[in-house]
Amino acid sequence: MLKLSRLTDYAAVVMAQIARHSQASHAAAELAEAVQLPHPTVSKTLKMLARAGLLVSQRGAQGGYRLARPASQITAADIIAAIEGPVAMTECSQAEGDCELVATCGVADNWQRVSLAMRTLLESVTLAHLADTAPIKLPVQLPIQTISLSAASA
Repeated sequence: MLKLSRLTDYAAVVMAQIARHSQASHAAAELAEAVQLPHPTVSKTLKMLARAGLLVSQRGAQGGYRLARPASQITAADIIAAIEGPVAMTECSQAEGDCELVATCGVADNWQRVSLAMRTLLESVTLAHLADTAPIKLPVQLPIQTISLSAASA
């Protein structure tokens, strides 16, 4: 099963909360209460997101966390990468050179195509989409349907 870590899920929840109220600065304690998560978890998540350049923090009485750029310019892929590292289905999809099976594998190129498709999909979903509380109307036209995964397109 492909599954994001809880911390990544929490990061998306926290980012969506900030995006819904993007004009204000948000303290970790206030965010923890708003999203009903433990304060230490929210603090850790905020620091990771700020380190990745998705949030800016300001100290002081009027301080707190704010989005580093508009929600429409932050993607699901950005949030995942901030917590888990680059989006890749396998080690060889992320960077070349570290696989001991490269000479006999035979599927690395195809896993790279799958990783590209997954990254493209995650880059098409913005924080603005994630923060929208309106239910998604089905069927959804996914951008993946426009990506050719054939060998000819590589």
